[in-house]
Amino acid sequence: MKLGICSFSFHRTIGSGQLDVFSYIDTCAKLGCTQIDPWSAHLCPPEDAAAVLNAGKNPNQSHQLLTGVDNAFLDRIAAHAECVGLPFGTFAVDGAHIYEESREAFESNRRRARQWIEAAGRLGAAQIRIDAGGPAVLTDEIFKVIIDGYHDLLARAERAGVELLVENHWGPSTNPEQLLRILDACPGLGLLFDTRNFPADRREAARKMLAPRTRATHLKSKRFDATGDDADDPMAACIHILLEAGYAGVWGIESVPEDEDELAAASKTIELLRRTLDHRK
Repeated sequence: MKLGICSFSFHRTIGSGQLDVFSYIDTCAKLGCTQIDPWSAHLCPPEDAAAVLNAGKNPNQSHQLLTGVDNAFLDRIAAHAECVGLPFGTFAVDGAHIYEESREAFESNRRRARQWIEAAGRLGAAQIRIDAGGPAVLTDEIFKVIIDGYHDLLARAERAGVELLVENHWGPSTNPEQLLRILDACPGLGLLFDTRNFPADRREAARKMLAPRTRATHLKSKRFDATGDDADDPMAACIHILLEAGYAGVWGIESVPEDEDELAAASKTIELLRRTLDHRK
């Protein structure tokens, strides 16, 4: 099984100082991961923990809260990953989304997106997620800005040897029809499929609609029941949808437990994934 755990799964643990990006990599190895899936905030030298946690809760503000690329720090991370023996998989980048209303913020985000693509190529990452940005409902004008932006970034990602992804994360991308419209307008753009980030009343239909376009996953767990599945949104059913759609990529986990025991939640999510896949054999 190909497995990754987004470092956002440990954002509170890292924010408290109990882990850092280097011990996160060690943890991935101990948990049986086959790749490293970092959140961009954890690829920068340690910064204000409160700002990082706030960015995690408000990704639309992350361009104001997070710092940019530091190649010297990235080289230290790369050296540690090489020692551990894990490659870089899917980067989840915040603070580089395409659409911003002000020209200054738009240009700043575009520079940051290009820098992160170069950084992903520098580390040999397989994929990088950059958000669309924008309001929940897209006008034709905003849609064009987003599509033009992705076309620019797709060309840069191709030169860097990295696959560019969009995620159903926030803003317009949580609407399945709008997300499908973006994907259709951007050949080569892949989908990072988050199992929860669709409206609850449309979640199952949205999953079935987007599962065939999936190139990476964020399997989201919050609270476990007695069977070991998510108590509020059974993950096994979503895994089945992805399998039925032919998904055969890396199983990426982004657990966000309510009880704040992030290491335990990641382990339980891996166990759930393994049981579900074994049951399908």
